[in-house]
Amino acid sequence: MSEIIKIVIDGKEIEATKGQTILQAAVNNGIYIPTLCAFDGIKPKASCRLCTVKVNGRAMTACTTPATEGMEIENNTAGINEIRKAIIEAIFVEGNHFCPSCEKSGNCELQALGYRFMMMVPRFPYSFPQRPIDATNPKLLLDTNRCILCLRCVRGLKDENGKSLFAIKHRGVHAEIVMDHEVCANISDEMAQKAMNTCPVGVIIKKEKGFDEAIGTRKFDKQPIGHEIENKFNQGGN
Repeated sequence: MSEIIKIVIDGKEIEATKGQTILQAAVNNGIYIPTLCAFDGIKPKASCRLCTVKVNGRAMTACTTPATEGMEIENNTAGINEIRKAIIEAIFVEGNHFCPSCEKSGNCELQALGYRFMMMVPRFPYSFPQRPIDATNPKLLLDTNRCILCLRCVRGLKDENGKSLFAIKHRGVHAEIVMDHEVCANISDEMAQKAMNTCPVGVIIKKEKGFDEAIGTRKFDKQPIGHEIENKFNQGGN
């Protein structure tokens, strides 16, 4: 039987199951903690740092930190949210994110976070990197200009033999996501769609998909990011 523990997030005492991360406990209790690299079914990596919270006064990532009895966690505070906003701005200027021309507009988690944190003009200069676009695969297009190196595709997309569809090339500021052309040569339409859905931005695009859902009617056009967590109990969740 699972052991129930109690933790406190922003002054609210909640119950968690021993072994859960802070992020999992928060989600289960209708508390939103922003993240771009965490994804259901994928082992957390803490690469985006957006989920950073203060635990008993120390900064820690919510996606990798186990919840323990009596934790005092600061999440939705002015100071922490300002840091998150700065991270979002830095991600925008580090890549080439031109939302109006992107197929993921309205379904893009980075764009939605920009709206949620009321990002206007970034405080940092744009770098405008020149990165490659790989359109050689018959079903997938890979536009690394938009890549935020969350690594969700590397960690979560594998074929039936357990081989990764994507990998990291180079290191540091030169790191980039590349497609394994041999593994991706004969992927199904379902896997191509899964690859597009796994990417939080517009790096992995399923070919011939087109704008099949009009901008203005997409997921984050209708409701802000995190609403499904914050309204969980109002919608009859447990």
